[in-house]
Amino acid sequence: MILFNNVSKLYNKELFQKAAPALVGLSFTLAGGKTLGLIGANGAGKSTVIRLLMDFIRPDSGQIMLFNRPAGDVASRHLIGYLPETASFPANLNILDMIRFTGATCGMTAAARKERGHRLLIELNLWEDQKKPLRAYSKGMRQRANLLLALLNDPQLLILDEPMSGLDPIGRNQIMTLMQDLKSQGKTILFCSHILQDVDRLADELLVLHRGHCLFHGQPRAFLEAENKGNAEAAYLSLIAKES
Repeated sequence: MILFNNVSKLYNKELFQKAAPALVGLSFTLAGGKTLGLIGANGAGKSTVIRLLMDFIRPDSGQIMLFNRPAGDVASRHLIGYLPETASFPANLNILDMIRFTGATCGMTAAARKERGHRLLIELNLWEDQKKPLRAYSKGMRQRANLLLALLNDPQLLILDEPMSGLDPIGRNQIMTLMQDLKSQGKTILFCSHILQDVDRLADELLVLHRGHCLFHGQPRAFLEAENKGNAEAAYLSLIAKES
C-alpha cells in the first residue's frame, strides 16, 4: 500500500547556507488495512512524510510508492483521503457547498455525495450546523468538517495530519471512535499526532522520527519493550533522551 525506499529530502535555506535535512534515508512499508502512527517533535519530519505522500513536494532521492504506483500518479488520487493539520475554507460557503464541490471533484454522482455526506454529517455531529457559513464554525467544528471531506469519497487510504487538533474531549472521543470504526472496515490509515495516548489506542505500527531520521518502526508493544516503559509517551521520551 505505502512504500518508502531510502527517501531523503533537503529544504534549501538562503544562499550560501547549508540545506537542512528534513528526511535522511527513510525506508518503511505499510500494508493494506493497517494503521501507522507517526510520532516526533516539531521539525522531526512528520509533515515532510505527509507532503511527500500527497505529492506536494518531491524527494531529492529514493522512491515512494502508493498502491504499487509512484506517488502522485493520477489513478491513485481518488483512493486517498487527506486531512491537513489546519482547515481552510472559503468563508461564505457552508459544509453542504463543500460536499457538493468535493464530491464532484472526486467524480461522485449527486445522489452518492448526498447520501454519503448526510451520513457523515450525522456521524461527525455537524447535522445541526450544515447550513451555517464555515466562518462561523469553531476550530473543532472546522476540523470535523475537514475530516468529513477527507472521508467523502470512501477512500481506501487515509492520510491524517493531527486529526485530533483543536478538539475538546468529547470531539476527540468522537473522532477516536470513528477512526476505530474505519480500522474495522479495513481502511489503511497513516496519521501523525502529538497526543501519544491516541497513538497508543489506534496504531498497529509506530514510526518514530527525530531530526529526519527513523529511530523506530514496528509494533507498539515492541517499542514499549525496547524502552522498558509502560506507555508510548514514556518510551518516546526515553528514546529521544538517548539522542540528546
